Amino acid sequence: MKTVALIPARFGATRFPAKLLADLRGKPLIARTYLSTLDTGVFDEVMVVTDHQDIADAIQREGGKVFISKKEHESGSDRIAEAAASLDAELIVNVQGDEPFQDRKSLSDLVAVFQDDQVQVASLMTPISGDDLIQNPNIVKVVTDAQNFSLYFSRSPIPFQRNDDSQPNYFRHIGIYAYKKSLLMKFTGWEKSALEKVEMLEQLRLLENGYQVKMVETTHQAVAIDVPEDLERALRYYDASNKP
Repeated sequence: MKTVALIPARFGATRFPAKLLADLRGKPLIARTYLSTLDTGVFDEVMVVTDHQDIADAIQREGGKVFISKKEHESGSDRIAEAAASLDAELIVNVQGDEPFQDRKSLSDLVAVFQDDQVQVASLMTPISGDDLIQNPNIVKVVTDAQNFSLYFSRSPIPFQRNDDSQPNYFRHIGIYAYKKSLLMKFTGWEKSALEKVEMLEQLRLLENGYQVKMVETTHQAVAIDVPEDLERALRYYDASNKP
């Protein structure tokens, strides 16, 4: 099964303008994401999908592949779908451009679940604890069935702890998605769904159209850079990891 990683890389960012070009120890953030994804060795091809020439230049300096979007897009999924339409690939993995430290085992485990033909789309989750994370609406939670297919995603704490005798497990959704290409093209053609509009979570569109997401548990703590303060955390992680 030919597997391609597509990294959506939009130049504009409200909370951290031009963040993908921010310096991360001598290379732009987007270049670090591209290189770490490539270095996992999981994919047959890795490509950055962007709307801006400066981002394209940063990747091409690393010898990387770039697709320049020709349309305006509301989401990263829409952006990668434009590129995926012309690719000869069965499996498309959406890797977030602002997560510069990709993990080989997590991505390998994610791709491996597609050996089951029942799986059409998959994503990652990691256990969390503490009210600061569980109650935080910016931390998306997911609950699953016994086979780890998603039942629901929410910004609210799910499951709700009704009494102190119960010991619920909480999982944070990590926004890396793997799609069968055919489903990706369907998904991006659907209208926004009702629950998606309420929670502002595009994965709910899949559930409302009858597709459960296979969730893969990981202990890897992704470093996502949303605001300038996150870059300081990424620099500390980079230095502690003794990366070249």
